[in-house]
Amino acid sequence: MLNPNVHYGDLQESYLFYNIGQKVQAYLDAHPGAKLYRMGIGDVSLPLCDTVIKALHEAVDDQAVKERFHGYMPECGAPFLREAIAAHYARRGVELDADEVFVSSGASDELGDILDLFSRDAAALVMEPAYPAYVDANVMAGRRIVHLAAGKENGFLPAPDNSLDADIFYICSPNNPTGAVFSREQLQAWVDFANHKGAVILFDAAYEAFIEEPGLPHSIFELEGARTCAIEICSLSKTAGFTGTRLGYTILPKTLECGGMSLYAMWVRNRTTKTNGVSYILQKGGAAVFTKEGQRQVMANLQVYKNNAKILMRAMEELGIWYCGGKNAPYIWLKCPGGMDSWQFFDHLLNEIQVVGTPGEGFGACGKGYFRFSTFGSPEDTEEAAKRLVALLK
Repeated sequence: MLNPNVHYGDLQESYLFYNIGQKVQAYLDAHPGAKLYRMGIGDVSLPLCDTVIKALHEAVDDQAVKERFHGYMPECGAPFLREAIAAHYARRGVELDADEVFVSSGASDELGDILDLFSRDAAALVMEPAYPAYVDANVMAGRRIVHLAAGKENGFLPAPDNSLDADIFYICSPNNPTGAVFSREQLQAWVDFANHKGAVILFDAAYEAFIEEPGLPHSIFELEGARTCAIEICSLSKTAGFTGTRLGYTILPKTLECGGMSLYAMWVRNRTTKTNGVSYILQKGGAAVFTKEGQRQVMANLQVYKNNAKILMRAMEELGIWYCGGKNAPYIWLKCPGGMDSWQFFDHLLNEIQVVGTPGEGFGACGKGYFRFSTFGSPEDTEEAAKRLVALLK
């Protein structure tokens, strides 16, 4: 008899976005036509930039001409895109071989697929609060999870500890949901610890483009020793608005080994076995992001979200509410005022000022008593939401 993967039974039900949806719909049913200010969603609100749209149109036209038509693409990525990404890293002082760049359909897919490289008895360390998929993907595989608590006392940026017994370390910087960013010294400590332990860091760099402060690392490969302990997974979703277009990339150095096996060679084999690559059209659009004009336009869009963050940060400061994130990340993570828990604060904002955010406890036990605002909304909605927050809570 065929048996299922029983580890799916170990997954905790995720009620976060279901409950949010239910509460929001109940409010709208009771208040038809009400205007909601949605500050919880992690999706972008601006369209793809003109340079990307032009490249996508050109790629579609190529598919109508025999001499320019493209069928199957290389499973690990088209050379023109891999080279463009490697050149982008080089401009930041990180030297990569183009074939160390693996093109993907997005960071979320890759964060799950990359676990194929590791045995099921490898333990995964997750710093919490955390993107829930880190935990769920490993539970599905039957792995042991080591939960590393982070909190206000360490700015939600925990340090390594010799007592930690794990083989795979998840690090997301800038972090979702907290918006906290590891300094060079803090991240170096994790690289040194991983090399000492013989562990591998899975570095989620999906929000690196939001970093403004000089000296904060955008890539883990800016750190000495990272090429022997780290894999970097990045996305064009938030950096270039590809949430609905789905494109990302993974950096896996040729020097990274595990148990005497080359993880690079294993990943090449994995991709050439399990995928048929990303479409030519999307890769052409992705390559346009890394042109000089593409970067200018992408950064102009990101500035809109960064300005939204400034509006919300000013509101938090006027109210005297503790928060982190915002300056170098598209999320603001705040301590719920008045002793409210996450869901009480959610209900208070929805019912009193029609502002929707995300309760922190949906990101793990360490999120209890905290709340997340996203800066991806429109400037007009963000400004109005901030005014309503101040009026309600001052």
